[in-house]
Amino acid sequence: MKISGRAWVFGDDIDTDQIFPGAYLTLTDVEEMGKHAMEGVPGREDFAKKVAKGDIIVAGKNFGCGSSREQAPIAIKGSGVSVVVAKSFARIFYRNAVNIGLPIIECKDIDKINEGDLLEIDLSTGNIENKTKGISLSGTPVTSLEFEIMSAGGLIPYLKQKESIQ
Repeated sequence: MKISGRAWVFGDDIDTDQIFPGAYLTLTDVEEMGKHAMEGVPGREDFAKKVAKGDIIVAGKNFGCGSSREQAPIAIKGSGVSVVVAKSFARIFYRNAVNIGLPIIECKDIDKINEGDLLEIDLSTGNIENKTKGISLSGTPVTSLEFEIMSAGGLIPYLKQKESIQ
């Protein structure tokens, strides 16, 4: 599965409170949650107003650190972001992203991606093509099970698919 989109570059240690501020924790509608994605990141308060469907978040190390709120990856998905690429993810964010069907890829060479670069990502191989710069980067692909879960739209849809097969 290949995903293409424009890069939005963020730094290290973007925590779940910045991704989805606590003031909005009562929201349950995914689209409404998406309107507040990344609102707590200084200088990016208007991210959700500017991001286009299919765009890609590129971040440094420890993306999604902080509290275990599942709303953080849900808000990112609700904003229209198609995939998050980061040097590393906080483990609980990583799990939550897989469980809600938000594609994620780890890549150590994110410094070769600039804001606005057009990227094409192959989720099954982890290959990242920076179409703007004409370079290829190697990301770490998710496991086959994680890929199946994300492709199904998350853990619950995946389990429902498995249940209907049996």
